[in-house]
Amino acid sequence: MEPTLREAARRVVDRLQRAGFEAYWVGGCVRDMLLGQEPEDYDVATSARPEQVEALFPRTKAVGRAFGVVRVIEGSWSIEVATFRIEVGYEDGRHPAGVYFANAREDALRRDFTVNGLFYDPIRNELHDWVGGRADLESRQIRTIGLPEDRFAEDHLRMLRAVRLAAQLGFQIETGTWEAIRRLGGLLPRISAERIRDELLKLFAPRHAARGLRMLRDSGLLAVILPELAAMVDCAQSPEHHPEGTVFDHVVRMLELMPPQSDRLLPWAILLHDVGKPLTARADPESGRIRFLDHEKVGEVLTRQMLERLRFPRKDIETVAFVVRHHMQFKDVPQMRKATLRHLIMRPTFGLELELHRLDCLGSHGRLDIYEMLVRERSVMEAQPQLRPPLVTGHDLIALGLQPGPVLGRLLAELRDRQLADEITSREQALAWIRAQLSSLARSPQVDMAGPTAQGREDSKFETTSAGGGARPQSESLADFGQTSGSSNDAEARL
Repeated sequence: MEPTLREAARRVVDRLQRAGFEAYWVGGCVRDMLLGQEPEDYDVATSARPEQVEALFPRTKAVGRAFGVVRVIEGSWSIEVATFRIEVGYEDGRHPAGVYFANAREDALRRDFTVNGLFYDPIRNELHDWVGGRADLESRQIRTIGLPEDRFAEDHLRMLRAVRLAAQLGFQIETGTWEAIRRLGGLLPRISAERIRDELLKLFAPRHAARGLRMLRDSGLLAVILPELAAMVDCAQSPEHHPEGTVFDHVVRMLELMPPQSDRLLPWAILLHDVGKPLTARADPESGRIRFLDHEKVGEVLTRQMLERLRFPRKDIETVAFVVRHHMQFKDVPQMRKATLRHLIMRPTFGLELELHRLDCLGSHGRLDIYEMLVRERSVMEAQPQLRPPLVTGHDLIALGLQPGPVLGRLLAELRDRQLADEITSREQALAWIRAQLSSLARSPQVDMAGPTAQGREDSKFETTSAGGGARPQSESLADFGQTSGSSNDAEARL
């Protein structure tokens, strides 16, 4: 029978001890267990050297021999086993100059935070606490082991990790540790963007994202690693549309309302959807109302810059940038033609966009009329699956004698609109309509079918290009918006 993860981790400790070595569960798994939570993984620390671990277990993989780390495979589970060690001579805020094998107590004293420095023997049911971690768990605080300046000099990322752990666990950060973070936070840019990104992904998980963002602001780390978000802190909004306060307050409120099981990119769509507002804020000289003309376009530019800086995957960058660029489209939904509305609903990003819109409304004026309209229309479309695939394709038009080119594309686009508007509902009707258009074209060769039609111009303001497919959404540079001025409608100010 396949063991549970906990049983697999216990077997590893048992086998090491039976062979005469010390072995314990260590780190986050012990912390979570004492907090009454089920650990997501288990790490083992032992007096056995890497080669001894490899000799003892039939299935292993060396993942960090220089640090004494071997991955042991038990069933379908992978357990990291590390030899007790000390590390010395950090010079770059990340990598030690030397690693030496040591005993269990010395291994505990080299770790980052007291709550992560607990050792537990699952065979004898004994807890070993050489760092005061049990007391800090009970008082619910994050404290470094030893001087915070020393721990943060060894690995600058520990400052961000302290904030993430405090947000995730609902803990406070001990005063001395907190003050050191505020003093030394400027060192974080020395860390690789990938490591910062990975911590931020954990920090902005739905259950604690709002608290994490507030702690980043209060610690000063937000201005260091995400200055574009820090600019939202003092960016005022018109209270008649945003009674919650500043742009930052609005984003925090949306994060608070985010469901636990959300799309993994939703936190980033929330964080960045209004990131263009600080650069576009203008107060009407007569009414005093604050407007943010083109903030979604500026936001797209900033989103790409920020996510590229953090080394996000290209697909994720394109998706979030697309959602940021188009989130203001939702205010136009009541005026959209049926075909245009259905194009929007069929976008691959629609689920993410719809949830962002819902939270955007709940985090400000509270009205969900457009959201409810979209949910109803989506239900109608789900009951009509025949709307999803086009009735005819370009191959069909070529078979009718039409050459590839602008005319073919224009006919396909207009036919698709008529299908989505329920004007043409079968393949036979579609082919008959195409033949009629070709006949009309043959009689009027002077008609320029390649040019934009009046309807096409009407629909252009409701651009429905999908992220990840078709043409890439148009992306300007910030210089294109350097002289932003003028006013926008009430809906723009509201959102």
